[in-house]
Amino acid sequence: MLGSNAIGQFILYMVALIFSLSVHESAHAWMSNRFGDDLARLRGRITLNPAAHVDPIGTLLFPAIAFFTHAPVIGWAKPTPVNPLKWRNKRVANFWVSIAGVICNFIIAITAGVAIRILYQTGVIMIGGEGLIPANTDSPIALGAVELLSTFFTLNVALGIFNLLPIPPLDGSKILSSILPANFGSALEAFDRYGYMLLFIAAFTGVFGVIWRVVMPIAWHIVFVGVF
Repeated sequence: MLGSNAIGQFILYMVALIFSLSVHESAHAWMSNRFGDDLARLRGRITLNPAAHVDPIGTLLFPAIAFFTHAPVIGWAKPTPVNPLKWRNKRVANFWVSIAGVICNFIIAITAGVAIRILYQTGVIMIGGEGLIPANTDSPIALGAVELLSTFFTLNVALGIFNLLPIPPLDGSKILSSILPANFGSALEAFDRYGYMLLFIAAFTGVFGVIWRVVMPIAWHIVFVGVF
């Protein structure tokens, strides 16, 4: 039977995930519109309203399973529709449209990290046995706020790094295709056919777990640089 603490953590995790994915996808839509493609804008995707971005499987079901089973799955939103034929300067547009969501995830992570450092320096929060906790209070609201802030940081670091991996259909593969010479196009198209298979293999062989165990300590070290 699930305890109230686990359910509360799950709710906070889902709030952070849905907001972060909505920002990620709306950034793709906004950038595509900037380069002349209004498809996503006309479909109402330049918005932070979660209803426009939530995918029942990727945003709700899989993250719930992952949270309670510790399976190596983060989650995803509905892909942002784009029409590359409408883009001005297609290679440049492909790069910026693809990386826009990742940039926003890192902006959220940096904002949360800076807030954590400021609150730590001012004595509002401290490091406890299981992570960050509010100082001098056991208020459930304060505990939830610190947990949410920490989740925003770790989740957006994970989303940013995950989406930079050059595996189709992740953003990293599109970023790579916009950087590599055009004669790599046929090889990348062949690679696209096996993208989902590679993702599942990487997820369930522990590759992502290894990445997180390397990246997260580095990210937290940057937040608390000079403290330890």
